[in-house]
Amino acid sequence: MEKQIDMDWWVSMPKIELHAHLNGSIRDSTLLELSRDLGEKGSIVFSDVEHAILKNDRSLHEVFKLFDLIHVVTTDHKIVTRITKEVVEDFAAENVVYLELRTTPKRNDSIGMSKRSYMEAVVEGLRAVNTVEVDLGSPNLSMESPLTSSAISNLCDGTARKKIYVRLLLSLDRRETTASAMETVKLALKMRHLGVAGIDLSGNPIVGEWATFLPALQFAREQGLSITLHCGEVPNPEEIKAMLDFLPGRIGHACCFGEEEWRKLKSCKIPVEICLTSNIRTETISSIDLHHFVDLYNAQHPIVLCTDDVGVFSTTLSGEYVLASSTFGLGRSKMFHLAWNAVEFIFADDVVKKELRQIFYSAARKLDL
Repeated sequence: MEKQIDMDWWVSMPKIELHAHLNGSIRDSTLLELSRDLGEKGSIVFSDVEHAILKNDRSLHEVFKLFDLIHVVTTDHKIVTRITKEVVEDFAAENVVYLELRTTPKRNDSIGMSKRSYMEAVVEGLRAVNTVEVDLGSPNLSMESPLTSSAISNLCDGTARKKIYVRLLLSLDRRETTASAMETVKLALKMRHLGVAGIDLSGNPIVGEWATFLPALQFAREQGLSITLHCGEVPNPEEIKAMLDFLPGRIGHACCFGEEEWRKLKSCKIPVEICLTSNIRTETISSIDLHHFVDLYNAQHPIVLCTDDVGVFSTTLSGEYVLASSTFGLGRSKMFHLAWNAVEFIFADDVVKKELRQIFYSAARKLDL
């Protein structure tokens, strides 16, 4: 009971999620259901994946097996819409007040799926959310007007319907060509009014060359899109240096930095999206107590705790805060202010930042912090 009460506190704390992959955040129950359907149709052998889906503490091999499976089940507009709806509702249920959801627009000519129609299915999922008010930064899509001080107070007291701010990041896959990457950036520009805030570079870190994506990323920046990069997932000093020289708005992971890269990162003060459980499960960090989180935290470097893939890695954002707190000896107050500081690193305007600060201020008073 005591552990449950303690977890309730972490769930009640407002949080900001800046590194969440849509398809990797699929519910186990949904993945099981969809996989069983595919098995009955003969598209996959259900018994080959059932164990991996039902297991929480997955091996690296099982993690990759799930990613392959997710790729198969998400090539359908209705499923993409369903997953999006469920993912946003799950984050809102643990009091994530601001969410940046990233996904790679997919093309599947056999079913008439274009990058545009894929993203429209994502937006349809956002529209379908019914457990919480969704703000996408567009007067036509946001379900509620900006929060007043009294509304924020009511929200923190639990007397008003929850509201979550959601922004979308379109991911460039490292397997893509320059032309394909440019197509994704242009799509992001066309969909800015639908909550698209920026561009992410992700995918297999040993595939592709930085120079391939640089033209698209430069164009995105010139057009006012924010940029975050998966950086340093594998040792690659030349690429890491080029990415840091680009000065992105944020980077994700930063697991395989050398001393020179750390100096460059800290001098530029580029915020880092930290995904503790992900880094351990993928074995990019050998042990949680050796994680660079603590060095960056002690250096007062801009960092934000994130989940990466809540479904695949069987975690939650609340769980990531508990893990950091217990591993590095940081109390509730310090963890709360770590979450609060993340407001400064979001890819949204000053109006949203102001409203989020008010939410955290009200929560701090309620939680006596």
